[in-house]
Amino acid sequence: MAKSPSVLLIEDSPSLSVLYKDYLRLEKIKLDHAPDGASALKIIDTRTPDVVLLDLNLPDMAGMTILKHVHDRKLPCTVVIITAFGSVDVAVDAMRYGAFDFIEKPFTAKRLQVTLRNALESQLLHNEIDQLRQDFRSSYHGFIGSSIAMQSVYRIIDSAAPSKATVFITGESGTGKEVCAEAIHQQSPRNKKPFIALNCAAIPNDLIESEIFGHVKGAFTGAFAERKGAAAQAEGGTLFLDEICEMNIDLQSKLLRFIQTGKIQKVGGSTTETVDIRFICATNRNPLDEVAAGRFREDLYYRLHVIPIHLPPLREREDDVLLIANKFLESYSAEENKPFIGLSPECESIFTAYNWPGNIRELQNIMRNIVVLNHGKYITAEMLPPALKSASASNERKTRELNLSTTEKPLEHSEIVPLWQVEKDAIERAIQHCNDNIPHAAALLGVSPSTIYRKIQSWQKS
Repeated sequence: MAKSPSVLLIEDSPSLSVLYKDYLRLEKIKLDHAPDGASALKIIDTRTPDVVLLDLNLPDMAGMTILKHVHDRKLPCTVVIITAFGSVDVAVDAMRYGAFDFIEKPFTAKRLQVTLRNALESQLLHNEIDQLRQDFRSSYHGFIGSSIAMQSVYRIIDSAAPSKATVFITGESGTGKEVCAEAIHQQSPRNKKPFIALNCAAIPNDLIESEIFGHVKGAFTGAFAERKGAAAQAEGGTLFLDEICEMNIDLQSKLLRFIQTGKIQKVGGSTTETVDIRFICATNRNPLDEVAAGRFREDLYYRLHVIPIHLPPLREREDDVLLIANKFLESYSAEENKPFIGLSPECESIFTAYNWPGNIRELQNIMRNIVVLNHGKYITAEMLPPALKSASASNERKTRELNLSTTEKPLEHSEIVPLWQVEKDAIERAIQHCNDNIPHAAALLGVSPSTIYRKIQSWQKS
């Protein structure tokens, strides 16, 4: 059974306390009452409520003191101010200390009920966001990144790692496919056994079969001794085949047979050997396009493509670029004994605007280049390599051209709308978008709910 939300009413007037409790008697809440500031602070500090209904005029202290107490300690509760007409300005000031809304005495039961429901909904939303932030990881088994896209990758790895199912990693060059494969291995029960990686694009076609399965002495020219292949070396652990779509079509059939049977036969040998390994493969191509073009076996694709993981390019990872850049900066500065501690604001803007076609590998190389060739406390735009400088200059030129194109044609008098009308239209659209939920509309607009309430009242009077 779901726990009822808790509400603390801080009101010194016995008659008003009884009235407000009566207003809220049908609400599905656990309602506590504090007649003064001291008892209210004791309740707040021992069992912080979800919502506080706070009268600003208390016998032993100002209600603002309680609000500041909640604000300074970042307590997880939403505060609604109850105020008399003469203290509306004070209530507005209270918004600066995080008050959610205020209601002006005297008010109806409906007004209190709606305000409380909105406050509870807002607190629930804050709780969910805080939980998501706690669940977010800024690093994970060699990955650096706190973006939503990477959180999804981390969760898939968590789920896939305990299984023996084959994982198929896709993503552009430089996105960290081998890091992903190692993360799966480290998170799996096989992490005490070997992780063996082979890049199918880096090994000649006539040698890759031997690299995977091994060979016997004299199997081919240069085979002077028997050699264990990657599959046997990975016994009990993980075999990672990078750039799998580069593999020769003939070898793909042997790989398929190996995956199906779990048995390998060395090049030039006549006996088979059973091995226990987990397969992970990766490619920077679209594997289905390779299947359609006849370069990759369809049956092998479906054997390997059990758990797909797509690594997003760096340009789609929000602010991860700065997080990764600073991590590389810290590492390389220590390695090169340089005093760098961060990026200048101008440099940060260039980094976030750049497209990073080479992804993390490009960022890594650029950071090392900067640290090795320069000296200082902060990385400045002058230290950046030509590729970043030219990209930044190109972006600035496009911005200037856009500004010129939008200002060439002067506005007609009839096209100018009064500022209050623009504001009114924006607020009304936001309220409609949020299904008349004013606190949600206020959050989208970046203002407090009380601001919207005052605006609506002023329009009704005019």
